[in-house]
Amino acid sequence: MAAAASSLASALKRLEGKVALITGGASGIGESSAKLFAKHGAKVVIADVQDDRANSVVAAIGHSDSTFIHCDVSNEDHIKNAVDTTVSKYGKLDIMFNNAFAVDPLKPRIFDIDKSDVERVLSVNVMGVFLGMKHAARVMVPMRSGSIITTTSAATRVAAAATHAYTCSKYAALGLTKNVAAELGKFGIRANCISPYGVATPSVIKFMGLDSREAVEEYFSSIANLKGVVLTEEDVAKAALFLASEEAKYISGENLIIDGGFSNCNAAMDIFQNGES
Repeated sequence: MAAAASSLASALKRLEGKVALITGGASGIGESSAKLFAKHGAKVVIADVQDDRANSVVAAIGHSDSTFIHCDVSNEDHIKNAVDTTVSKYGKLDIMFNNAFAVDPLKPRIFDIDKSDVERVLSVNVMGVFLGMKHAARVMVPMRSGSIITTTSAATRVAAAATHAYTCSKYAALGLTKNVAAELGKFGIRANCISPYGVATPSVIKFMGLDSREAVEEYFSSIANLKGVVLTEEDVAKAALFLASEEAKYISGENLIIDGGFSNCNAAMDIFQNGES
């Protein structure tokens, strides 16, 4: 009976024996993913610039199962070090989750936007993803296996959902993912995106300038298509878990949209809006 219970518990751990590196893993979707991946048996390396928050996540997971590496994803030396440290400590890298991101100030007109703000967003959201893929591939190709996941956005499916710099950066990351999936498939390496609708992460709360998580969730719910539920960091982490696991072993080059149908409809042309509430 004990052996059967132990076997069942092991089976429920969908990342048993895997090693994952998560950029932006100190808060929001990255933090939830780090904790969920560890719960499912993975050794987790958190790469972030938020040292205090990252160390708190490591403490919550347990130092035997997680590690923090200070990492600015736009700096190639930092990314290279994060990958090499992961392999040195745990012997391999199975999952690269490019989750770190930056946003530009919300300005109403394109001619109000500063070039420096666009360059900063692209350096994290595009160059950071490119570097993560490059150095993950460097160690995954000899293994002939691996899963590369990148957080993009529902803005890759519908216009006017985000700022110009953020939107173009996420389209670029999606295009890069498809190209990398095409290149690395011969080595047994998968590359996919997850594209969530608005989530009330600490970064999003700060960006929107609202005073609480509840206020942000209320706003997103008010314009959402799917009512009665709220998208959380944990929901997105579960999607990342799926793409990292063997359950998605033949899924590559895809963009998993997590938006409750938001990008399927045009609210300005909703013929159902006057129906029963």
